[in-house]
Amino acid sequence: MIPSALTGARRIRQGLLAALVPGLLVLAFPSATAAAPTKRQLALIEAQLRQHVTTLASDEFGGREPGTPGETLTLRYLARQWFDVGLESGTNDPGNAWFAPAELVEREPQGSRAQFVHGRRRVALAETGYFVVTSGLRSLIENAPLVYVGRSTGGEALRTELAGRVAVILDSEAPPRETGKAAAIGQQARSIDRAGRLLEGGAAAVLTVLDGERSLEDIIARRRRAGYALVGERLGGDIEAFVTPDAARQILAAAGGPDLAALRAAGAAPGFSSRPLGVTASFEATNRETRIKTHNLIGKLEGRRPGSGAVVLMAHWDHFGKCAAPPAEDLICNGAVDNASGLAVITEVARLLSAGKPLDRDVYVVATTGEELGLLGALAFAENPPLPLGSVVAAFNVDSTGLVPAGLPLSVVGQGLTPLDPGIAKVLKGLKRKLAPGDAANAFARRQDSWILIQHDVPSVMVSSSYSDPARLEAFMDNVYHRPSDDASRVVYGGMVDDVVVQAELVRFFADVKAWPASGQVAGPSIGAK
Repeated sequence: MIPSALTGARRIRQGLLAALVPGLLVLAFPSATAAAPTKRQLALIEAQLRQHVTTLASDEFGGREPGTPGETLTLRYLARQWFDVGLESGTNDPGNAWFAPAELVEREPQGSRAQFVHGRRRVALAETGYFVVTSGLRSLIENAPLVYVGRSTGGEALRTELAGRVAVILDSEAPPRETGKAAAIGQQARSIDRAGRLLEGGAAAVLTVLDGERSLEDIIARRRRAGYALVGERLGGDIEAFVTPDAARQILAAAGGPDLAALRAAGAAPGFSSRPLGVTASFEATNRETRIKTHNLIGKLEGRRPGSGAVVLMAHWDHFGKCAAPPAEDLICNGAVDNASGLAVITEVARLLSAGKPLDRDVYVVATTGEELGLLGALAFAENPPLPLGSVVAAFNVDSTGLVPAGLPLSVVGQGLTPLDPGIAKVLKGLKRKLAPGDAANAFARRQDSWILIQHDVPSVMVSSSYSDPARLEAFMDNVYHRPSDDASRVVYGGMVDDVVVQAELVRFFADVKAWPASGQVAGPSIGAK
């Protein structure tokens, strides 16, 4: 039996939707035996998607930067759309209906100082030869010995040798596994991960010699940008330092030690552990701190079986605001593909779900803040959720769709990382859609909001055709991604329409307690069977 709360307002809204969008309700009941959506129905969805993207990626919204008037315009627009299609507030907090507050802290590097000493003699380095950063407001270490650790990433065996010392690593010891821009991004991520493990292993600081593909200019360009975290999140005071190969040669020569080639060869030898370099270092780094008040938007479609769990549908709303400077004519990063497209998709999925039969489970629709700043809105949702995270049976993130035409296979970002794969395969089979072979899309797994949910033991993936065309995806990443050129004129709507239909059916399937029991096992007959 449908609870009385659902039978009144929802039926009224369904009637309005039927009047406003003729034929759309037929699409709200797809099944393996039902007719495919008509061209008219698909055209109506495309028109709605186009309206959302054009609005959200307009210059009026200023690039949707958190804590700016662009945030206010964005969240008001989405909240109005979601209310009109039949959602209610999902914050489960009467004091903060719809808008879940999240406070961010921005830390921007201000000062950087390094000094190296052998015995009592200071090694004279030019300021252009080094760069020092910290995650804290101000961090300082003095007279810490340098120890080269080769390819090691720490661990208990090295903890005693690292304590109170600066771990020295060579950038060339983390060779990229890709080519082009992906290589630089991959090497950056692996180097940061390696430095983090050494710091966790007891090192007072990590010094990276930039003898690989990255230059000091590359590091400064990336790391001088502001860093972000949630207020209350432990930021620590870890120090990382970087030196050019010439600066490293000066440091090694001052102690009469080996050159870089000899050091690299020693580190590659079997059984190598660590090697003191006979030099001490003092590092200091400071940051300027600013706080940003922002919000996640959370809507809910109430299920008819309370206590049976929930499905989460998510997309990030934020982008970079102004990301270019004069004399450039276009200064605003409008973020049409990234991620006005995802917001448009989840809004139209919510419209279809609200217009259809009530689902067993609750569906939470979430627009997250701070994704571009480090998945922070998703982290705020996971750390302060409106429902027990253990009750979420599946979560689907939508990010940077709108790249491909209709009819392409679907890729799963997160394939093999959750128990959702059998259910997803069953849904796609029922829709007669192909799944792209392989797991190449998993290269993006850590770069989008569902990764945070996975880290909190919530089964979460992205399912989209946009990640099934490597050539289009690479062209977007190389030429448009995070640039003012990512505007509404770039968006391809055919694949977005496909994603709306697929996402709606995925949510229906996982919100069905018979099709997907709480244990996460596929059950029952094929989709749509009576």
